[in-house]
Order: sequence, then C-alpha cells, then structure tokens
Amino acid sequence: LTDNQSYCHRLQHDMYFLTSTSRLNEQVVDKIVLQLNRVYPQILTNEEAEKFRNPKASLHTRLSDLLKHLQKKGDRHCQEFYRALQINAELLFNDLPSRKILSKCTSKLIELWISSPLNFCCPALSQCVFLPFSVGPVFFLACFSMAAGLAFFWYCCNSETQVTGRARRILGFSPIIIGRHVRNICMLYLEDMSKN
Repeated sequence: LTDNQSYCHRLQHDMYFLTSTSRLNEQVVDKIVLQLNRVYPQILTNEEAEKFRNPKASLHTRLSDLLKHLQKKGDRHCQEFYRALQINAELLFNDLPSRKILSKCTSKLIELWISSPLNFCCPALSQCVFLPFSVGPVFFLACFSMAAGLAFFWYCCNSETQVTGRARRILGFSPIIIGRHVRNICMLYLEDMSKN
C-alpha cells in the first residue's frame, strides 16, 4: 500500500477492520451516513441514506453494504467516507491499518533520505529531517545563498580579476547579512589570497 494508492483500495484494505465488532457504533455510522448524504455534491441519495440507516438491519450488514456501495461508486466517494470517518471518529481513523502502513512508508522514506550518500558527504544535513517533496522557501533561500557565496568566491579567485580590496570592504560592512564567524573566515581567506 503506497501513498498514491486509491481510496477504493485503501477502503478495501480497511474493510475488515471497520466491520469487526464494536469498532463503530450505531450513532457514529448514522453520523457518517448523514454527512455523506448532506455533502455537496451528494455522495448518498436520500433513499440510499435511509437504506444504510435502517434500524431493522444489523449494524454489521449496513456498514458492510455501505462500504461495498462506496467502492462501486468510485474513488471520490471513498475519499468522502474517510473524511466523514475522520470528523466523526478521529481515534478510529488514526488506527486504520492503511494509515499505519502509510506512516511506516513515510518513516522509511525519511530514513532513506537521511542515510543517502549526499548526507554522508555532508553530515550536517542528517541533523535536519528534510524530504525532497517538502521543499519550502527556507530551502530555496539556503540554496540561493550557497550558490551566491560560491559564485562570489569563484569570482574572487579568478586570476584575471583583482577585487580582493573591494571584497574586503564589502565583507567588512556586512555583519548583518552574514554571521560574524563566517565573515571572519572570509576575511582570512581574502587576506591569504592577496598575499599570493
């Protein structure tokens, strides 16, 4: 079971868990059916909602029939069922077998990312949990800053350009832009370059 697997497959996987005794009570099932009936566009028609709320049939039968009916209708219907289940029985929703498998897959992805060769080369990366699919503005700024710093040093190291004096002045007036320790390292590097 993977993160991109359809809600119908997930519901099929969770069906035994949901229909086993005393997991869902009568009130919760009625709330889920009513929510599926009232959501727009309707997942269950009024007649279907009445059928799945019929007290003459046993709860197990009604719930099994509801889940089979949703699977036949398609992925969106199953997704709305999961949404209704989360709203009305959050603890049960969190205990679903498909949710546990998804969380295990996610934790394995994190472990693989942390132990990747890139992080082996740069151990500081293993300190922060960082997933390729959760890239945000901080990551962008970090990459941009690193690229700008490398470009600056490459420009300073070029034998055709003599910018060490100007670079020293820029670094001397930039305690706000970069940290004091980084600035001191850069100044020492520039002094070594000017001696050579």
